[in-house]
Amino acid sequence: MTTTAQAFGAFLEKISPTDAQRTDITSKRESTEKYLRTAFSQSSTLPLNRVILIGSAARGTIIRPVNDLDVMAQFTNKDGVFEQYRKDSGAFLQRIRNALDAKTSIGQIGARGQAVRLFYQSGAHVDIAPVFKWNTGGYGLPRGDGGWMTTDPEAQGSWFSERRASVGVNLTPVCRLVRRWNGVHSHRFESFHLEVMVASMFSNLGSNYRDAMKCFFEWGPKWITVGDPAGHSGNLDSYLTTAARTAIKSRFSEALDRAKKALAAEALGDHTEAKRLWRIELGDEFLT
Repeated sequence: MTTTAQAFGAFLEKISPTDAQRTDITSKRESTEKYLRTAFSQSSTLPLNRVILIGSAARGTIIRPVNDLDVMAQFTNKDGVFEQYRKDSGAFLQRIRNALDAKTSIGQIGARGQAVRLFYQSGAHVDIAPVFKWNTGGYGLPRGDGGWMTTDPEAQGSWFSERRASVGVNLTPVCRLVRRWNGVHSHRFESFHLEVMVASMFSNLGSNYRDAMKCFFEWGPKWITVGDPAGHSGNLDSYLTTAARTAIKSRFSEALDRAKKALAAEALGDHTEAKRLWRIELGDEFLT
């Protein structure tokens, strides 16, 4: 019989990217940079500075299905070109979208909100976050209403890496488990918010993922309000409504009760019951 611990190991492997998906991530980032450098060469009035992978793929917390990737494309403020878009970041997005459409063979390219999206027929789509470097720190990103917001995915990524070094390498798999739990149960949390919660609440993490999940359910309600590690976006829970917060706290309570019962069953050697209970929390892919 597969033990509960073995079931967690198999489940983590099932929700983690495959080698082929990791290769696709690397290939899509490289292709995106190539397209952008062709469209925005150094002779352009809007030259590309660099392209980096950001988001969960960069932090190593991405889970299957790998539907989309995030990259940041930093542009150079050559001859003050930013002033053309200071009051209309949407025009900045459209310029990038139109240039890529003219220079690539990708079938569909969209621009809305804060990103330009490259739609692929297979593998992950790519969301390009186009930015200018602020002199005061961070990056200017189109806000979606014509204005600009400040972000710094590099600082966020560095913070997460520092927390992983402090808490332990098991922070990454616990984040993956928590993200799958969130996806199974109404996806009320934004992924980065959830990862910051997990990285903040634990001081150390071993390989007992069942106990870690129980602790997450127990401590989670007190860690819903966490700030942007980069210091630009305020509290990461600002998108949550009162109704959503009530539902989340109820969900935490139910999950904690089930986790305690699963741990008790495992302690008695009843792995069948323990796995049945964890499957309710983690979804049908969990081995029973």
